[in-house]
Amino acid sequence: MKKKKTALVTGSISVHPKGFGFIGQPDGPDVFVPKQFMNDAVDGDEVKVEINPVVSAKGPEGKVVAILKRNRTHLAGTVLTESARHYTAYSPLLGPDKPIWVKAPPGSLKEGDRIICKIVNWSNESDLVEGELSERIGNISDPSIDILAAIQEFQLPSTFVEEAVAEARVFGTKVNPKEAKKRYDISDWECVTIDPVTAKDFDDAITLTKDENGHFLLGVHIADVAHYVPSGSILDQEAFRRCNSTYFPGKCVPMLPEELSNELCSLKPNVKRLTQSVFAEFNPNGDLVGYQIERTCIKSQKRFSYEEAFEVLEKRKKSPHAPLLERMVELCHLLKKKRMERGSIDFSMPSDSVQVGADGVPTGIQRSEYDITHQMIEEFMLKANELVAIHLASQGKTLIYRVHEMPAAESLKDFYAFARSLGFHLPQNPARFDIQKMFFDAKGSPLLPQLSVSFIRSMRLAAYSPENLGHYGLALEHYCHFTSPIRRYTDLIIQRLLFDELPKETNVEAVATVCSDKERVSFKAESSVVMLKKLRLAKTQYDQDTGRVYPAVITKVKPFAIFFEVPAFALEGSIHVSQIGGDFYEFSPTRMNFRGSRTGKTFAAGQPIEVQLEAVNFILLQSQWKLHGRS
Repeated sequence: MKKKKTALVTGSISVHPKGFGFIGQPDGPDVFVPKQFMNDAVDGDEVKVEINPVVSAKGPEGKVVAILKRNRTHLAGTVLTESARHYTAYSPLLGPDKPIWVKAPPGSLKEGDRIICKIVNWSNESDLVEGELSERIGNISDPSIDILAAIQEFQLPSTFVEEAVAEARVFGTKVNPKEAKKRYDISDWECVTIDPVTAKDFDDAITLTKDENGHFLLGVHIADVAHYVPSGSILDQEAFRRCNSTYFPGKCVPMLPEELSNELCSLKPNVKRLTQSVFAEFNPNGDLVGYQIERTCIKSQKRFSYEEAFEVLEKRKKSPHAPLLERMVELCHLLKKKRMERGSIDFSMPSDSVQVGADGVPTGIQRSEYDITHQMIEEFMLKANELVAIHLASQGKTLIYRVHEMPAAESLKDFYAFARSLGFHLPQNPARFDIQKMFFDAKGSPLLPQLSVSFIRSMRLAAYSPENLGHYGLALEHYCHFTSPIRRYTDLIIQRLLFDELPKETNVEAVATVCSDKERVSFKAESSVVMLKKLRLAKTQYDQDTGRVYPAVITKVKPFAIFFEVPAFALEGSIHVSQIGGDFYEFSPTRMNFRGSRTGKTFAAGQPIEVQLEAVNFILLQSQWKLHGRS
């Protein structure tokens, strides 16, 4: 522990669902605010935080000493109970320990009703929040309103002002021929897009040739959103109000009107589109020979889904673009090798998505493997983002970097202990390449998902900043976001910077802060709906068969409980040690497992178990489980 003089920091506080918060410092790491020191602050409030002069190994901590400005006048909640004079509602932003007392006419609401209430008192004599009913959205039993409720709960702008839509429509439905003639026209080049099968907005397209000397010429072509969204326009104001698109199961709340996001800015096949292109030449070893950045006009010849492109590479489907895809694989391996050489860590984890019907009812969980098609697009986007950041920095321009600071030493220490408990070898003081080797050795192991998730949780959140703090996860000195301007405002700013179209008075630091904050809000909104859909799917199966047994894998063991993942729902659950049954279990902090004192039976991370669902709570987003065969 080291001492530091007391300091105050002001800014917007980000609150975790468990009740604690974080506030950023202009020139230092985020300050952690424990739950007991939040003093009624809620997510997004502008607060003053006093930093503890004693800095722990995990970083600075503080307490809220003043709430300067409330972020909200209204809160979303779900009715829990009704009494003679009021209703009690649960609000995710306040947590289960701080319900809202809602004033509403007797009999007007029932348990499970999802409501919006105006806050009249943030803390009464009973330390409860008081509110008045403003709107009833529907009931928690209705899955068709899950997204609508989340939009209201997280205050996401879901409609565009008429002036913005009118500005978008001015451009028509086809590229202006005069504008196309001003650009480097590569519309006759072999060009393809590769995206998820459900995608409607195609940000990026790829060209790739290989010459007689074995040199690759990669073209990463990004929709020129800056051409259609001038700085200061109504479209620009609406985009900044959102900062990003928000993706829910089966629905996108876009950053730009569909007239642009799904049409003129979407790199659809067989139509000309305006783009900003990064051309990069690589020698046969994957070394960068040179690059250039141009405004271009392209015409995609094929819209591939990841699945279709993989089928072509596996020779299960024929395509005239098969040689192009094979070149992409070849260059991908070279770039990936370079990334590994600089210490980047490869997780290659599959992703799970909830499938829903038109009525919002979840129908299943779809797992997408992180195959070579995903890897090659990722490598090309990473390289384009890196080159753009280097290019702008070399010109002395102030840009918005995507930064990812090194994890706190204490967090890494906890991860090392967890990895060793799984049986993986690490030296006493591991370097980045030791961690990289461990993950390489873990490939094919059933423990890899647990190892990867634990490492990701040990890292700091990536964010946007005009200060170049580097990107720890990618092991890059320069990195920014450029490749998704349809759905990210930071990328639009970068596009303007590239061609000197960003007004000099633009406060880049303020834009970076707002974009980081909005990104976190969207992530919370997306996560809340995904969790609810997973629980709905679990409840449906429970109602069909209350005794159904599910295979699960223990993900971590704490002194009080075991945590596990149920692959059928991609859902995490936990069982308190007192509920394991059949023995008295003691926790080993060195092995990080439970061991039965009589039977010797152990429970450790990575171990397969069987569980049964006992109950689901949609309001609190919780599930209750028991071990199969234990009462």
